[in-house]
Amino acid sequence: MSGLRSALTRAGLRVEADEFVSLVEDASRRLAPVDPRPADYFSVDQRAALESVGLDLSPQRSGEKDVRARTVALQAVLRDTALTVAGAADRLGVDSSRVRHRLSAGQLVGWKDRGGWRLPVWQFTDDDALPGLATVLAAVPADQPALVVAAFMTTPQAALGDPPVTPRDWLLAGGAPRRVAALMSVLGTPA
Repeated sequence: MSGLRSALTRAGLRVEADEFVSLVEDASRRLAPVDPRPADYFSVDQRAALESVGLDLSPQRSGEKDVRARTVALQAVLRDTALTVAGAADRLGVDSSRVRHRLSAGQLVGWKDRGGWRLPVWQFTDDDALPGLATVLAAVPADQPALVVAAFMTTPQAALGDPPVTPRDWLLAGGAPRRVAALMSVLGTPA
């Protein structure tokens, strides 16, 4: 556990190693089954169409790297770094009830966890919400989970400059929120 403890410290994560392991275990339970059979998710016609273009729908082979590992780690970090309602209220300088109101109004994003609401830190500055956040959040497709939205907001996007910048950095620099919202609105749709 000392290696994990060191890695967590280097990453700036303020969590005990055993608690982080618990987060990873919880995140992995929420994902697909341990031994998913991709073909089972599609109809016979869909399977035939996907296989005709070369997609391999066979189950994971013994010894193959588990593709879920990265997602589990990212989800655990997202949960660990997220703020509670009280933490978000402190950062924003408002009452906790105001944070809950902003969550219900779609002006902040979060999810309910065992201990209550959790709000990902990417949407905050040191003392406020990200500029233009409400415009961007209004464009989030309803089927997109917090992990996907966080990944989008913190990944450089070619449509936002040369060199590409993250949507978060774009908004912090005074970029147009509508431009990020337009990109966000098609999140999860085929290109």
